[in-house]
Amino acid sequence: MGLTITQVDAFTETPFAGNPAAVCLLPAPRDEGWMQSVAREMNLSETAFLVRQADGFALRWFTPAVEVKSGLLTGDRAGEWIELDFPAKREEPAPAPAGLAEALGTAAKYVGKNQFDYLVEVDSEETVRRLAPNHTMLAALPVRGVIVTSRADSGGYDFVSRFFAPGSGIAEDPVTGSAHCALGPFWQARLGKSDLLAYQASPRGGIVRVRVVGDRVKLGGKAVTVLRGELIAS
Repeated sequence: MGLTITQVDAFTETPFAGNPAAVCLLPAPRDEGWMQSVAREMNLSETAFLVRQADGFALRWFTPAVEVKSGLLTGDRAGEWIELDFPAKREEPAPAPAGLAEALGTAAKYVGKNQFDYLVEVDSEETVRRLAPNHTMLAALPVRGVIVTSRADSGGYDFVSRFFAPGSGIAEDPVTGSAHCALGPFWQARLGKSDLLAYQASPRGGIVRVRVVGDRVKLGGKAVTVLRGELIAS
């Protein structure tokens, strides 16, 4: 008997938008090599593997190239919104690395860096949306990825962003929860508000509700299941 595997589009209420992720509920833990192979086969930004436990679920998740360490994850449901609770990942001002402007194809207003990524502020939402970066050059940077952001000019959003992570095997992530753990505190400081509405302006696009609470960031989103199938090569 095969394993059920589901594809969920997260941070959207519209099928075929947001961040597509595969979810596989396992009866027992499987080895890392097998899970990485499944993630490579699914070829999505994330494939999550869960094992039921007495107090919740054990979770491991993978890009097509690497495992992503998720730590402890808690969530609440409020109507159609699901809110997840993460530690804030504040950036600090940093010198722009060599080749960054050339890789992005635009100048930066601000460059910061946290333990995972560079965070780059640019001049406008239009610049964010029109980015066509050189992914080979971005992959040479010694970080997981590059977050590019600006204030929003449309849609009632507070800010927009995109996230490029060729170092993790993802040219562009459609919608990125972990990036908003840096973006939330960044825009809280600039806009003077702790409750923010964000749009990740990838080709698929996605909406993230961001609440900064002390040293935590609470990320809210909607999700829609688009596919359910059977993994028979298990």
